[in-house]
Amino acid sequence: MGFFDSFKLSRLKEGLTKTRETLVAKVNRLIFAKGKIDDEFLGQLEEILISGDVGVETTQLIIENLKQKAKEHKYETQEELDSLVHNEIAHSILKGTANGEDPFVLPPHTKPYVIMIVGVNGVGKTTTIGKLAYNFKTAGKKVLIGAADTFRAAANEQLEIWAKRADVEIIQQLHGSDPAAVAFDTVKAAQSRGADIVIVDTAGRLHTKTNLMEELKKIKRVITKCSAEAPHEVLLVLDATTGQNAIQQAKLFNEAVGLTGLVITKLDGTAKGGVVFAVSNALKIPVRFIGVGEKIDDLQPFNAEKFVEALFEKEIQ
Repeated sequence: MGFFDSFKLSRLKEGLTKTRETLVAKVNRLIFAKGKIDDEFLGQLEEILISGDVGVETTQLIIENLKQKAKEHKYETQEELDSLVHNEIAHSILKGTANGEDPFVLPPHTKPYVIMIVGVNGVGKTTTIGKLAYNFKTAGKKVLIGAADTFRAAANEQLEIWAKRADVEIIQQLHGSDPAAVAFDTVKAAQSRGADIVIVDTAGRLHTKTNLMEELKKIKRVITKCSAEAPHEVLLVLDATTGQNAIQQAKLFNEAVGLTGLVITKLDGTAKGGVVFAVSNALKIPVRFIGVGEKIDDLQPFNAEKFVEALFEKEIQ
């Protein structure tokens, strides 16, 4: 299982309880009620998957594949039908969703490794940064946080609390300071202090007439001036409870700053965990981390196979 141990799988199963009790339970009831794959079965299954935010593209793939499999494979028992449907759903949502390597093992010659965090306010950006910092610190890395959301006074205060919890340093300036200047100072400080990781927070909404996306582009440009290959990651934090709106958010941020990965938070608070696959497949951007609880170690590296295993509470064949 590598870096994905049994404790993480247990927490993942716990965090996906609401999704499992709705999405998977509805599929199971449909299989039990119908007993065969016909047009009515497929129509109801399509409705269940779309309402669970698995996404139209992925849902259509599942339906078409099931039509074909039903012709090719003769299922004689309820168990065989159950296995056929669950396996097809699992394999379809796994397609295009890569399992990353251990994200806490950094590529060589990238010190400091700069991660820029973007996303709208309220999605859990601050807590995500705190948890990321904690995980990297636990992995033996020297971490520096840059508080470049200077438009929201509360953001700096919250980030400072999380930095203390994670026992890492933070670079911050006065409320209303130039965010790009904070990002610049943070990367320069990391270079002089020998830090391994820089995590730069950014605003999710501006209180001025300045366009948010233009501000983010400026921050990214300034970071690149400090270090030619930086930022090495631009991670978008998305709130799973927003469902399909997450796809539109991801498109806008991707157009502006070129996302390298997604962080899906608050999966434990929604029945629509299928959005993990909907967003990733729609934009072909990998999910790097998922949030399955409030604790500091409840931000997990995303592993698609383990996600599916936790969702169905069984290994998929």
